[in-house]
Amino acid sequence: MMRGAIRALIPAVLATAVLAGCSSSAGTDSGTDTGKNGDTAPARAAESTAAEKGASLGGAGSACELPVTFDLAADWKPEAVTVEPGSDLAALGEQGSATMVCEIDAKPAGNIGYLRVWQGEGASTTARAALEDFVAGDPNASKAAYEETGAGPVPAAEVVYTVSGELLDEPKTERAFAVATPKGPVVVHLGGLDSQEHEEMLPAYELAKKTLKLG
Repeated sequence: MMRGAIRALIPAVLATAVLAGCSSSAGTDSGTDTGKNGDTAPARAAESTAAEKGASLGGAGSACELPVTFDLAADWKPEAVTVEPGSDLAALGEQGSATMVCEIDAKPAGNIGYLRVWQGEGASTTARAALEDFVAGDPNASKAAYEETGAGPVPAAEVVYTVSGELLDEPKTERAFAVATPKGPVVVHLGGLDSQEHEEMLPAYELAKKTLKLG
């Protein structure tokens, strides 16, 4: 299917349910280690213009109240997600031991994709362990490369990986970062319709990572 045709069709498809746009977008760790202790780190975000700042997310009264706060890119629209355990849509909102709690839609800003926030379990769970668990939740991902990094002033882990599947014309790049909080780990994930959309949305992801704070 041509990319332009998909652009035209997918917004209508996504509108059918809050979680209908959720793709299991992490995956199996390829064994690639990273950062300080490994030979291969995630591919760095392409040089691009910084995203224009919009609202702040995560605090009391914001669209999604989270254990962290961060800035959204202008025109990206957040919406809280409630996953009913055992429901027909539960599998779309659960990945590894993490549960989706917020999705931030890029369509109003001109792209097809989401930043999604997932809440993990265990106040003692490290960022790296939470991210590995999240990635292991999707068998369609491969070539995972991890790095120890930071999100704002908070220590973080980050992964870049490839997702393949029968419904995709070609493999695509996705990424996520995780931080530990007293209420359990938080994973922030960026997908996209394809690798081009992913690259175009990277400034919004980088803004969230740069401005993240606990609480």
